[in-house]
Amino acid sequence: MEFVDYYRVLGVSRRASPEEIKRAYRRLARKYHPDVSKEPDAEARFKEVGEAYEVLKDPDKRAAYDQLGANWKQGQDFRPPPGWEDFGGNGNPFTGSFSDLFDAIFRSGFGRAGAQQSRPRPRRGEDREVRLVVSVGQAFRGDEVILRLPDDRALKVRLPAGVRDGQKIRLSRQGGVGQDGGPRGDLYVRVELREDPHFRVDGADIELQLPVMPWEAALGGPVTVPTLDGGRLQLKIPSGADHGTRLRLRGRGMPGDPPGDLYVRLQVVAPRVRTTEQRVLYERLREAFAGEDPRAELRVP
Repeated sequence: MEFVDYYRVLGVSRRASPEEIKRAYRRLARKYHPDVSKEPDAEARFKEVGEAYEVLKDPDKRAAYDQLGANWKQGQDFRPPPGWEDFGGNGNPFTGSFSDLFDAIFRSGFGRAGAQQSRPRPRRGEDREVRLVVSVGQAFRGDEVILRLPDDRALKVRLPAGVRDGQKIRLSRQGGVGQDGGPRGDLYVRVELREDPHFRVDGADIELQLPVMPWEAALGGPVTVPTLDGGRLQLKIPSGADHGTRLRLRGRGMPGDPPGDLYVRLQVVAPRVRTTEQRVLYERLREAFAGEDPRAELRVP
């Protein structure tokens, strides 16, 4: 019976770590999958790769394989260990491939150092990651939101107040299903902030685009500003403020230790003329400010 070198099948060394073996298997499984591969022997190679990974991913099977195959070389006939004929009943019934032989090793009870093979060990499920898009207000307040998963599950997720864009939230035991009674893996929820027309988040700071009337910018005085917690605060605009003026409110940004700041950027909005009286008032303003020219310093470079 010809020996099959599972390490050579996966293209890894005999000292390869479990992670290296897993990566090699995934790469080759994609390459030789019968549904996508154009290789003429894709199906056979796919089965061979799967068989190699099934053995090498399991510590006990790998140890037994290494023990039995320590002195084998590629192409040599397999010489079973002493007493092997007792495993199969009446004589040695194995005349097929090496996979038949190795499968029989573990069905018959030959394990690490000849010990009795135990039941399959519970395996923890894989960790998974999903994205969750929330509003700036939900992130600021730390709301509870519903997360719908591809497997038709819905989970309630409590956002940490002030959660940042790109931050991950770990949900223990909500990931992939375990095997042989093992626990689920963990689920990592990557938070993404939805764009908002008025509030923009930059790290821990928030910028609010605040529309103001021309007379509010010109004369100054207090205006009411909405906040992400649903409240309102009074902001004093300095007289003569220009369009784009940026005012800072310390500690009013995203919650944290320390909290961020809130920057209010003024957007001067010219009201539309809707009545004859309003048009007359605009005409008077033009006459009153006839000496003002906002384009006086505009020069072509």
